[in-house]
Amino acid sequence: MDTNTLTMKDARQLLDKKECSAQELAQGYLDGIKECDGEVHAYLEVYDDVLTQAKQADTRLAAGETSPLLGIPLAIKDNILIEGRTASAASKMLEHYAATYTATATKKLEEAGAVFLGRTNMDEFAMGGSTENSAFGVTKNPHDHTRVPGGSSGGSAAAVAGGMALAALGSDTGGSIRQPAALCGVVGLKPTYGSVSRHGLMAMGSSLDVIGPLARTVDDAEVLFEAVRGHDRMDATTIPNNRPRIENKETCTVGVPRAFLEKGVDADVLSAFEAGLAALRSAGHTVVDVELPTLPYALATYYIIMPAEVSANMARFDGVRYGLHVDSANGIEDYFESRGAGLGDEVRRRILLGTYVLSSGYYDAYYGTAMQARERIRADVREAFTTVDALAMPTTTSPAFKLGEKTNDPLAMYLEDIFTVSANIIGIPAMSVPCGIAERDGSTLPVGFQLLAPELAETTLFTLGRVLERV
Repeated sequence: MDTNTLTMKDARQLLDKKECSAQELAQGYLDGIKECDGEVHAYLEVYDDVLTQAKQADTRLAAGETSPLLGIPLAIKDNILIEGRTASAASKMLEHYAATYTATATKKLEEAGAVFLGRTNMDEFAMGGSTENSAFGVTKNPHDHTRVPGGSSGGSAAAVAGGMALAALGSDTGGSIRQPAALCGVVGLKPTYGSVSRHGLMAMGSSLDVIGPLARTVDDAEVLFEAVRGHDRMDATTIPNNRPRIENKETCTVGVPRAFLEKGVDADVLSAFEAGLAALRSAGHTVVDVELPTLPYALATYYIIMPAEVSANMARFDGVRYGLHVDSANGIEDYFESRGAGLGDEVRRRILLGTYVLSSGYYDAYYGTAMQARERIRADVREAFTTVDALAMPTTTSPAFKLGEKTNDPLAMYLEDIFTVSANIIGIPAMSVPCGIAERDGSTLPVGFQLLAPELAETTLFTLGRVLERV
């Protein structure tokens, strides 16, 4: 069993034809983890009951039951809850926290018979773009162990790319699924905001966060997305099931914001992007240039809104109710010491920035202005979608960068999100698909092609993504 090439579709056929059991399939991935993860460090924990879960799936298969995910081994990002299991968000603050309930997304996978392999490494509380901010060590890119896998869902992306999971769940606040998917050479989908319940996802930016799949193929990403999507009474922001989804079209018009791509993108990344556009044209789709004058302001807008929401969401980690507690001279000192010991530099940086933009005297100048800019960006993109079915741009400006290259330069790290944050600001779906390669220092590194579509138009992304997979 070659876990580096096996897809969910292949595994489904093997299981349904009784050519392998769920236990044999799970063991194959446990062997892959044992072989590779000592160096890559995609997992924070591999569950000790994986084969027990797989045996239960075999019992259901033997009874004649089948479903797309029955017996399929998956990895789960460490900020998505499973009752009774540790969920630390890669932070010392929650190092020993056992979840008291199961997230809606993981509950759906559990009911579908998926086998959970373990929890994957990430940037602490999903704050970062390289998985170097984890309190429990960095994750390395399976294609080159001297380079980052991207972040914050870097562990999930590395697990799939390294043959250590058939697919995985991640979370995307400003590109945290798509950017590591691009750097690791897998498919990453950020669904429409509200299409997947956030119940049981540790909140970073509540108006931005979305759970989504990372998988080897577009087909696999679609299967996983369909399994977790849907309205949830535990999350008031989820979209009602009766709201119509945008139907797929045989041929699409794809818009390219050329002016936004003129600077700062590596030449070989642009070359791969143009090859992707050529493939779309050859498949019968139309490619046109579009004007999106406010798109360059998306990054600055995001880095005001996101820290503001981080500041509010992180207030719950006070060392009193749950998580790390440090005894000190008095209650307020306990609070300071607990947060200081439990939270890493990047988390504290974003809390400070968010508190500042929300403070008296600065709220209107920063947060209020950012919210106005958000609406202008949303209006411009919606206007573009009156003439095109999707937008296209590179996922990242370059292939995977070296470990440690940007850890001391937060602004350089934040610029990694320049092409991804707009989808979160607007709430639209976006997907990164592997499309081409780049050579760096003797390493062959994957490049990602990003597609964005109107709300509830994930099928458009899947249609176009399947074309790009053939490049």
